[in-house]
Amino acid sequence: MAEGRDLGYFCILVKITSTLPRSKDLYNYQQNDLKRIFDSIESLDEGANILYQLPTGGGKTVIFSEIARRYIETYRKKVVVLTHRIELSAQTSKMLADFGVKNKVINSSVKEIPADDDHTCYVAMVETLNNRLNDEKIVLENVGLVIIDEAHYNSFRKLFKYFEKAYVLGVTATPLSSNIKLPMKDYYKKLIIGESIKSLIDKGFLAKAEIHRFDLSLQSLKLGANGDYTVKSSDAFYTNQSMIGKLLNAYMELSKGKKTLIFNNGIFASYSVYEAFSKLDLPIRHLDNKSSATERAEILDWFKHTPDAILTSVSILTTGFDEPSVETVILNRATRSLTLYFQMIGRGSRVLPDKSSFKVIDLGNNTLRFGPWDEPIDWQEIFHFPDFYLESIKSDDEIERDFEYIMPDAIRERFKKTSDPTFNIKERYKEVFAQGGRSKQVLEESIEQHTEMCVENSETVIEARQLAKLLEEDIQYRVQHYTYCIMNNTKNYKEWLEEDYIRKLRANIARQFATLSS
Repeated sequence: MAEGRDLGYFCILVKITSTLPRSKDLYNYQQNDLKRIFDSIESLDEGANILYQLPTGGGKTVIFSEIARRYIETYRKKVVVLTHRIELSAQTSKMLADFGVKNKVINSSVKEIPADDDHTCYVAMVETLNNRLNDEKIVLENVGLVIIDEAHYNSFRKLFKYFEKAYVLGVTATPLSSNIKLPMKDYYKKLIIGESIKSLIDKGFLAKAEIHRFDLSLQSLKLGANGDYTVKSSDAFYTNQSMIGKLLNAYMELSKGKKTLIFNNGIFASYSVYEAFSKLDLPIRHLDNKSSATERAEILDWFKHTPDAILTSVSILTTGFDEPSVETVILNRATRSLTLYFQMIGRGSRVLPDKSSFKVIDLGNNTLRFGPWDEPIDWQEIFHFPDFYLESIKSDDEIERDFEYIMPDAIRERFKKTSDPTFNIKERYKEVFAQGGRSKQVLEESIEQHTEMCVENSETVIEARQLAKLLEEDIQYRVQHYTYCIMNNTKNYKEWLEEDYIRKLRANIARQFATLSS
């Protein structure tokens, strides 16, 4: 992620308060990457495209600002920097100016550029620049280098034809195209890998993520044409009372009083989160792409200056947002986008003098899908063989097969007379199968155990049935693992089994109490 305010983070780390980073102030890994990039520029043919990968928080804006300064000084040619959001254009322009690069932002108010314009660098959003170039209102001459921020987006490619003789430097945290049909390897000749997340953490440049995940069945989520979960199915799943309750409980247990970002897949889900937290008088605001610029600025200012602030949003804060004081990131959504996964978690990774770690609460099985955020990853392989990587991403079915239900402490307390509330469906199925028994015997035994738990921890049948309701999540897990064993995992069959299980459990409880009273 390119952030114009990365500078503050770096200055804090080295206790610089009055000067801005120049080449001599860059860290060793940044200097090394600069050399590798310029070596590539000098060795590759004119018009070659280079891709540079560096994690969010590693200072990509700082690095490519120094690249621009050094390129202009060395080659006496102009530089164009492309962004995909207006906020990033402004941030990038300021950073370039701090490095002594005389630049101009080409925005909606800039209709033309005179031939005698003396700016050495131009910053522009893709669509704006494309329109100006198409209308021939702007002619950019003597451009030797084009820098593309957030290069995994594909809208930039339409501009390549205008800069055929220029070097193109794409910059991204994740060298994986947002469009599987347009792999980055087709447009970039070489990938330069920067410092890893783990290395940046070990050296004190990034905060360490403390992961807290909650195993969830996501079978109701649907995949859209873009390969990710649809907003409609996500909204339906994450706005039901059970999921809202899980989110609230996770926040109260792990993040209450901490500055928290909550990411959702849809506006409806985000607003539902806002309403649920507001009812508890928790300090929360909602932000989406329909918010005006004034409203957005006001909300972000409130978030910055409120120590225990909670901000719920959709994807608007994954780019162009930098608030180092974030203490918790809640992924209240599932995604199959590796880029989005890194972007969301990266919002909490900035360090401060009193902040070396942050919390990630995962309510979408994302860490199981992609692995830990700081885990080593072979970007070269992903870059060269994106199809293989995308095919290797675990499906929800694969992920959920390995789930183990852990009874929450509050529920476990209600069953304190039960020495062991667990029941291993898979192991018991293997035993019954080996003995030639009926598969349904496994569920019958499970129902018997749940019945005993409810009865021995209750005084009345009504109390026992209330306890049975607390077991619904455990029942869902057991039924799901049973369907895996018998290889019949259809949604309708699972729902029927769950209903049948609960019906039999209630009947067993009634019989047990009838027997006890007779």
